[in-house]
Amino acid sequence: MKIDTPLHADHQLDQLSGQFEHWRQNRSHSHERIPDPLWDQAVALTSTLSTSRVAKHLRLGVSDLKKQIANRQGQTAAPMPTAPGFVEVPSLRAQHPSLGSLEVELQRPDGARLRIHSPDASLPLAAIVRSFLEA
Repeated sequence: MKIDTPLHADHQLDQLSGQFEHWRQNRSHSHERIPDPLWDQAVALTSTLSTSRVAKHLRLGVSDLKKQIANRQGQTAAPMPTAPGFVEVPSLRAQHPSLGSLEVELQRPDGARLRIHSPDASLPLAAIVRSFLEA
């Protein structure tokens, strides 16, 4: 499940709530386990929305949802590659006139941050950002 924006996530949450209700009404007995595809979608929504909000909207226990998140992260977690110690950015001042100063701050979902301050706004930002986000 790909979730692009909070608005899209709200829509997905409403749709998933309907799927949970359908499952609850049509299950064979009251203690039947929630199917994995429903759990997968609920866990995916927690990447954009808070765990408590997802749990409340889907009528799930917060602790149950957190267990499912931990289980699925453990199944899909790949070893993190080592981060490069230093990446040199070549100067482009001689090629381009000064376009003003630049300040950029990025943060990946894993918590890694990149902060760039430069008096020259002509840095090749697309390549830098792509390298950081794909690391």
